[in-house]
Amino acid sequence: MFSLGSWLPALPGLAWGWALLDALLQGLVGACAVSVLCSLLKVYLYIQCLNNPERQAEKEAIGAQWWVLEPLHVVVLTGVLALVGSRVAALVVLEFSLRAVSTILSLGKGAHSSQLYLLCQYSLGCGVSCGLSFLLEGAPHGTCNLVLAAGLAGLLATYARRLARHVCTLYELHSRARYCGICILLLASGHGIPQLLRNALAITFAVADLAAVALINRDFLSTVEAVRFWTPLTICYTLLVIYMQEEPRQSAGGWTVYQTVLVRMGGLFILLLTVGRWMDILHVLVSLLGEFWCLLRAGAMLEACRQQ
Repeated sequence: MFSLGSWLPALPGLAWGWALLDALLQGLVGACAVSVLCSLLKVYLYIQCLNNPERQAEKEAIGAQWWVLEPLHVVVLTGVLALVGSRVAALVVLEFSLRAVSTILSLGKGAHSSQLYLLCQYSLGCGVSCGLSFLLEGAPHGTCNLVLAAGLAGLLATYARRLARHVCTLYELHSRARYCGICILLLASGHGIPQLLRNALAITFAVADLAAVALINRDFLSTVEAVRFWTPLTICYTLLVIYMQEEPRQSAGGWTVYQTVLVRMGGLFILLLTVGRWMDILHVLVSLLGEFWCLLRAGAMLEACRQQ
């Protein structure tokens, strides 16, 4: 392996250019991870709706999504993840991890894990970006490693997208005729997709949480500064988790998901106004756009989860 920057003179502009390239590659890997998640969830929800005669309208809505827009979603999410700084991305990852643990503990009270998978889209992209930033920090061939990671992630996202398109187009026919190996495999073991996603997301967020804590703590010169930051952050996240548990009991409409995003990002915005930097505030606004973009993309699947 070789370092691309080693062939060029060490100019400040070139160093900034390599940093931008690394950020774009990290964002691309995160966007591809989100694409794989959505494609597998689309396969699972489509099969579940197909097997239930009362959910045919939801099945049609899931299958009617414009496949041409999938590459556009990846491009936009790549740009958003590249713009968001590692500090705000780390805060998003930690906030979702706490919220996910709280939701999992309350699954017996009626919460649905499928909806949680859709709500973690943007947080997953931030987690992958944070993990790569932390693991490759200071690596002599970091850019080359990111290129390989982006290539592998793009390949996985392409095959997952093809699988979802195949299922939404031909699964109903192939599952009856029993002559397609992919559809027969999904017919026998398609119910295991949530468990596969749960295990993969648990590993991803475990690594992302460790990377997030390390990325945040590296900006503090003393323990006092760290305490001044972590104390209000802990209080803010605790209040947000309590709100997330109480809010579904008060309303169950489609606007609830977007209202939750506004409350979460609003709390993070106010927190960073007091203990953050001006660039962090800008990154929170970019994160708000990223959250909305991911939710708009998964509108039909979110509706299917709500009706489940």
